[in-house]
Amino acid sequence: MNFLGPEKCTLSIVEGHSTDGTFEILKLLRSTIEQLGASYSFVSSGLDSKVGGRIEILAKFRNLALEPLMGSSNLDKTTVVFLNDVAICSEDILELIHQRVQQKADMTCAMDWTYVGNDPTFYDVWIARGMTGDSFFDIPEDGNWDSAWNLFWNDPMAQSRLNNRQPIQVFSCWNGAVVFAGEVLKKIKFRRSGEVECYQGEPKLFCKDMWYHGYGKIAVVPSVSIIYSDDDMRKIKALIGFTSDWTDKEREGQQIEWNENPPELVKCMRNYQDQTWVPWNESLPLKSF
Repeated sequence: MNFLGPEKCTLSIVEGHSTDGTFEILKLLRSTIEQLGASYSFVSSGLDSKVGGRIEILAKFRNLALEPLMGSSNLDKTTVVFLNDVAICSEDILELIHQRVQQKADMTCAMDWTYVGNDPTFYDVWIARGMTGDSFFDIPEDGNWDSAWNLFWNDPMAQSRLNNRQPIQVFSCWNGAVVFAGEVLKKIKFRRSGEVECYQGEPKLFCKDMWYHGYGKIAVVPSVSIIYSDDDMRKIKALIGFTSDWTDKEREGQQIEWNENPPELVKCMRNYQDQTWVPWNESLPLKSF
């Protein structure tokens, strides 16, 4: 916030059902944030993601966090930074903001990782889809992650850009940390799947709706690696590198050549045993591109 200008920033946090002192700490955070010159919105919600439809509740949580923005006359000039419960460095956030501007993107996402063994694997595979419409790595019906090392296996250009830590256009992503243009909120919000729509997470539906309304410049930024604990963060940064390690090596070829058309078909992964291909705009009113 100090770098961006606190007077231009608002921190919005929604807390729900924590029993570890999180509520008390976040409540005390207000004075610190406001002393910086930023505004602070803190809401404790009674919503419980363990009761009822999980995706619908999570969508409500996300919309609640965005509530302070709604009705603003400055949405066209607003950049939204949305973070899950990730371990993240300030330079990671700044790089996502920078790449959204640099690439003239509608949304930029980090790459999030997890350790299911000795080596890290990409985490948000249920949400993320490449421009082939496929998941970032292949998961067979038995649910094994043996191919998790082979990201973008069926998209040579995307795989090359990944290896060079260059931004990659994708159909959908979230990956724990995103930056998107505030103006998209004029037309869409987080939601659950419709009755005749593939069951999927609210971030994937958000990206789908972005494409539908002409906001298809969505990219992952491979130089930004995040994970879900401080201990694992130290490991992943030591292995892959800090964001600044890669930005210092930036060279020609960084710019994305944007494809204005989404993939015709996108993989629907209701669960590992139930994977099908569906039209990218399934259940949405017909619209030409």
